[in-house]
Amino acid sequence: MKVICVDDEPLAVEYTVNQCVQLPQIDEVKGFTSAGEALAYLRGHPADIALLDINMPEIDGITLASQIKQVRPKTVILFLTAYKEYAFDAYAVHPSGYLLKPVSLEKLAAEITYAHRGEASSPPPHIYIKTFGYFDVYADGRPIAFNLAKSKEILAFLVDKQGSGVSRAEVFAAVWEGQLYDRGMQKQMDVYIRSLRDTLRAYGVSEIMEIEKGILRVKPDAFICDAYLFFSGDSNMINAYRGEYMNPYSWASLTEGILTWSASKAK
Repeated sequence: MKVICVDDEPLAVEYTVNQCVQLPQIDEVKGFTSAGEALAYLRGHPADIALLDINMPEIDGITLASQIKQVRPKTVILFLTAYKEYAFDAYAVHPSGYLLKPVSLEKLAAEITYAHRGEASSPPPHIYIKTFGYFDVYADGRPIAFNLAKSKEILAFLVDKQGSGVSRAEVFAAVWEGQLYDRGMQKQMDVYIRSLRDTLRAYGVSEIMEIEKGILRVKPDAFICDAYLFFSGDSNMINAYRGEYMNPYSWASLTEGILTWSASKAK
């Protein structure tokens, strides 16, 4: 197995490289303090795994991961960083792992073994939904641009419901808190929902939502979501949660409280 390590701190590169050479499954490891040099190397040499720091001045690790995937689509990405707050952004490029520094040899070995096995058996997710901090949706690593802010909020509300069906009236009560759901607003709702469906269709991700007999819902099996991973017990997502969920939607405060309480109990 061939591995590269990229970190702008020379001592960090040396530390990680020294750990890698102790692992019998690794045949070759190269260390780089420049993201540009690492990318240039990969253009001429394959690598099974890339261990990337996230907070780098030249090219940040998330951007570098995206560029590596263009050059070497089969290279497994593992992020190494001292900053938990970068975790939810890192998952937008679908890494196979996220490790907080300093990483023990045992933990590194386990993650490399798991990541390489997992990459061989399953493709990266097509759709990723980020709820920690601000709400965003990614299709093949590319953020989806919604034509109408309320359309995006409607989808966010459905994601918060985790697949439970809700009526148009329930959506309206949450998204347009305190307003009257009269005939005019019912027509306006139709405009926002139509725009939402058009956007999802344009990005090729229409399968994440369905409407049947006036009931709207998302289909959780059709995408990866940080909050869903959190509730499933994923340790990386538990560590990634920083007390903010779906800013600035007021209706999200209940779930934010549950996440915060759950995270405090898990740590």
